[in-house]
Amino acid sequence: MAFSEDNVQRIRTFLQYKEADFFEKKMFGGLVFMVDNKLCCGTRLDKQIGENLLLCRIDDEAYASAIERDDVLPMPNAERPMKNYIFVTENGWQRKQDLEFWLQLCLDFNPLAKASKKK
Repeated sequence: MAFSEDNVQRIRTFLQYKEADFFEKKMFGGLVFMVDNKLCCGTRLDKQIGENLLLCRIDDEAYASAIERDDVLPMPNAERPMKNYIFVTENGWQRKQDLEFWLQLCLDFNPLAKASKKK
């Protein structure tokens, strides 16, 4: 579990400002933020590329647009990318306004996102 505490605090600050009901959970090799008990966003240090990545869960339209960008990677799954999940590389979210853009997309999609099945 590798992640930058500074980046975690930046995400926390935004979610608190937006008065989101969230908690943190270690997952996907980093730290994710669960909003209304659904995965919303997160961050981790990708050791292969040596960058801090921002995990975003966004709607289909935003996904289609985002995936065309040079600073966005699909979230891999066994055979195909996971639907509605992307990783944004450091270059795409280091500025405050860029981070806020991505996190707002995540919050906008959250009410529409399906919750994971309880185990």
